Amino acid sequence: MIGADAIVKCLEAEGVTTVFGYPGVAICPFYNSILESDIRTILIRTEQNAAHAASGVSRITGRPGVCAVTSGPGATNVITGIATAFADSIPLICITGQVNSELQGSDVFQEADITGAVESFVKYSYLVKDANEIPRIVKEAFHIANTGRKGPVLIDVPIDVQNASVTRFKYPESVSLRTYKPTVKGNMVQIKKVVRELEKAKRPLICAGGGVLLGGAEKELCSFAEKHQIPVVSTMMGIGVMPTDHPLYFRMVGNNGKAYANRAMNESDLLIMVGARVADRAVNQPDMITRNKVLVHIDVDPAEIGKNAGPTIPLVGDAKHIFEDLEKEEFSCSTQEWIETLKNFRRTLATKRKPDPAYVDPAAFIMRLTERMEEDGIYVADVGQNQIWSCGYAKVRKGKFMTTGGMGTMGYSIPAAMGAKVAAPKRQVVAVCGDGSFQMSMMELATMCQHDIPVKIVVLKNNYLGMVRQYQHFTYKDNYSVVDLSGSPDLEKLSSAYGIPFLRLENMEKCDETIDAFLKDDVSMLLECIIDPMDLV
Repeated sequence: MIGADAIVKCLEAEGVTTVFGYPGVAICPFYNSILESDIRTILIRTEQNAAHAASGVSRITGRPGVCAVTSGPGATNVITGIATAFADSIPLICITGQVNSELQGSDVFQEADITGAVESFVKYSYLVKDANEIPRIVKEAFHIANTGRKGPVLIDVPIDVQNASVTRFKYPESVSLRTYKPTVKGNMVQIKKVVRELEKAKRPLICAGGGVLLGGAEKELCSFAEKHQIPVVSTMMGIGVMPTDHPLYFRMVGNNGKAYANRAMNESDLLIMVGARVADRAVNQPDMITRNKVLVHIDVDPAEIGKNAGPTIPLVGDAKHIFEDLEKEEFSCSTQEWIETLKNFRRTLATKRKPDPAYVDPAAFIMRLTERMEEDGIYVADVGQNQIWSCGYAKVRKGKFMTTGGMGTMGYSIPAAMGAKVAAPKRQVVAVCGDGSFQMSMMELATMCQHDIPVKIVVLKNNYLGMVRQYQHFTYKDNYSVVDLSGSPDLEKLSSAYGIPFLRLENMEKCDETIDAFLKDDVSMLLECIIDPMDLV
């Protein structure tokens, strides 16, 4: 057995079924060894998307997705995907090939110090120096990636280590890291403090972030909220913690959130932030969430608590365990008047759109699309105006809403949707992007075809980098700079080149029948929606 064989055996032991990647000489021993395994390999068309696709797997399965790329440009190309996973707290294992150990530091062909380059974007990185250390390193990597605040781990393996003999192979059953012991259970003294404040509160509110989904705490949060009739809002990454039509759910907060959701957060007298960073996009004025209210901040990462806003009650721990413990406490809340107030906010502060009937209204389209998707369908939003419309109008029932809220990486939706489809082949998967973000990942249409990954893609086409154009509209008084997407490909011809069926929707007249045709069969399809270039989110 050589080092490459050992890596494959470790992945098998972790239950890995798919590896996304792009080979090169420095990772070829690994890709040769994996031929003897049942692990599926998928040739992605650019390395960044290998990480996004692995992220899609992770967000559906709850286990780290895996990608493997070569040294030098292969490794540097994957950095954006790793940084995206890090910002969104997605568990990921990225394996990179490296030049021969004795040549490192001599600037040989396709050498890059990838462990140094990703230092700011990983939970941990390994440079493997001894093939016999591979089982321990891989076991630790999976443990670190998927515990505490989840995130990516990189394993850099020189080609000579991949080819070296392994004299002893035993995959560890457990991990014990002296300096890494994340807190899972919440402190009971702090939990009882929360309960006492809840008993006094007249306007309690839960703001749920992506940590609730990552911790698999949706049921626990929903049960707690229903039992005590506490309304819920979410950050962008927290969309899906409750069905969007749940009577206690008041949508997304933040710069691009609902006005009534932000009003709810500002006027609450007790705010429970759980699994959410107090970051600028969700809370652009941190002092607003501490003014005249009790702030409870629950997070598995102690570094996030107090970073931007000092909580009244800090509570470190996993959201699932904390809500389980809260559920055991006996107390009551009187919130009926508060809920009626929030319903009134929703009626009076709802966005009033006046779309041009000559175009597709993206807000109405997304509502109708998600109404017609299967109940457990997976909706993947890209970055740009399409993301904000998706966050504001997509209906989530028993399905999954995925996007990147931390890094905000354009081109995310198609590879992430591919990963989601690979992980859940029987579920309906739809990627929604703009014509800018589509062109960042359109090469993956080839991957979809080659590997039979039936993803449905919606392109909201306005011939602009819409979010940037909107910013320039307000900030620079319509003085537009480098946002015109003229020269974009004919999407019908592009679809035909890949043998993918194509539909176009030019206005709302045939919206429902077009969506029905788009969703009818479990095959890849591209739907182009022509939207008003001047529309605003």
